[in-house]
Amino acid sequence: MEFLYNVFVALHFVGWAIVLGGYLASLRSPGLYQGVFHGALTALVAGIAMVGIGEASVWPEGGGPDMAKIGVKLVVALVIAVLAFVAKRQAAKASDGAVAPGVKHAIGGLTLVNILVAVFWN
Repeated sequence: MEFLYNVFVALHFVGWAIVLGGYLASLRSPGLYQGVFHGALTALVAGIAMVGIGEASVWPEGGGPDMAKIGVKLVVALVIAVLAFVAKRQAAKASDGAVAPGVKHAIGGLTLVNILVAVFWN
């Protein structure tokens, strides 16, 4: 089970890399890459799977990460996924694929917040 857990860790990292990379790559354009939505969903699903597998078999009894941290990360990831979906819908409706700057920058900012929570919350 530890191998499967590590596969989901890798998928989680790749998902957030796609979100952050897609945001940074689209800073100079009015739109947002569609891969951002798929990266957010990948990271969200992989994170949920990591917690499930970790609770079931990988983490020692009473060990593992703080569940408050996991809850904060889950809420932030859900908000990012919803904003990415909204951005995808906005881009589909606009003739030039433009996305509202507030939505776009909220995705980038919340992604950084989620990464910082993961790294610095002990």
